[in-house]
Order: sequence, then C-alpha cells, then structure tokens
Amino acid sequence: MNPNLSASLNATRLLFKPGLCLPHHTVSTFNDLPIPLDRALRNKGYKSDIRAVVLDKDDCFAYPDAKEVYEPYKKHFESLKQAYPGRKLLVVSNTAGAASWDKDLKQAAEVERGTGLHVLPHAVKKPGCAREIMDYYSRHPETGVTDPSHIAVVGDRLTTDMMLANMMGGWGFWIKDGVVPMQQKSFFSKLERNLAVFLAARGGVQPPQPRGPMDGF
Repeated sequence: MNPNLSASLNATRLLFKPGLCLPHHTVSTFNDLPIPLDRALRNKGYKSDIRAVVLDKDDCFAYPDAKEVYEPYKKHFESLKQAYPGRKLLVVSNTAGAASWDKDLKQAAEVERGTGLHVLPHAVKKPGCAREIMDYYSRHPETGVTDPSHIAVVGDRLTTDMMLANMMGGWGFWIKDGVVPMQQKSFFSKLERNLAVFLAARGGVQPPQPRGPMDGF
C-alpha cells in the first residue's frame, strides 16, 4: 500500500474550487507534449514564462515501478531534456523519492541512473509538496526559477499533479492516456477521467491562473 495523506486532505478543496484539479493543457501521451511547453499555452492566449518542468514518473513517461523511460518515449524525452537542461527538469514522484515509500532513496537513485534526471526527495506527497519543490529551485538559482509561475507540472493524475500545479501557482499539463492501457489503470485513475468529463460538461469551470506567491504553503 502507498497511502497519500496529502491527497486525502487536499481533496476537500475541490468541493469549493473544483477547477483546482483541471489542467491548463491536455495531451494524450508524453509524446504529444509541446516543446517548448509555452507554445501550447500562448496559443490559448495565456502569458507564460516556463523555465523549469516538474515531471511525474508513473504512467507519465514510464510504467509504474519502472526506473527508465518507456521505449517509445525516449526520443521525445531527450528533446525535452535539451529544452530544459540540467536541473530545470525535475522528477517528482509519489513513489521514487517519497519519504513514506522510498525511505532509503534507493528507487530515486535508480530512476536518476535510468533517466539522467534529478529526483526530488520529499517528505510530503503530491499535491502538498510545493514548498519542497520551491526550496529545491531556490537552492539552484541557475535554473532561473524565482516564482511558481515559472514551473510547469506534467503528470497523469488530476488530484495530485494538476492540483499541485494549481495550488502552487504553476502550470498543469495533463497526460490523459499515459502508458498503462485503460483496462489496467487503477480505480482512482478511471474515476479522475470521469471527473474531468463531468467538470467539462458543467462548463465555466476553469483552472486557476498562476498567481505568484503560494497561498497556504
């Protein structure tokens, strides 16, 4: 079991602000991500200045439990690394690097070897680890990140990855279909897809605009 207290506690926010779980841009798979990410946002009329990317791992660019990039995504993965070199591309996973799951950081080290990226060790799982992410970038000023609005979060989960992006004041890119076939996805992943359809049908529900300083962190 890999319980997520942060997600459970923050889920109540959706009762008052359902748009918190909505992405600013949606793609089918990792290979459909625009590079640079700003391109898609500006085409929609957003004013963005993305300088760094927080990447989810499981069912985003890799199979769950895998420590390397899914083979069909490797070319696009390398293109993303070139666009956001060095520490500008950071893996933040609720498995590898999460203190409650990867206590000795063995999985984080394996993912780093398999991807060539840094993995964030964090005590609080997504969506509640915004402060730890910003602390990471403050320790690495060479990334140019001075505000949450400089960060895009890419992931397959609405209630962890997209909520993280919106709660911290960043940009959310939702990988809707991911690596795992639909029939093999978890109950919660399927539930989130239904939630996205429901919110879209309601109309008028939009993801929050990046706002700079992080309220509540």
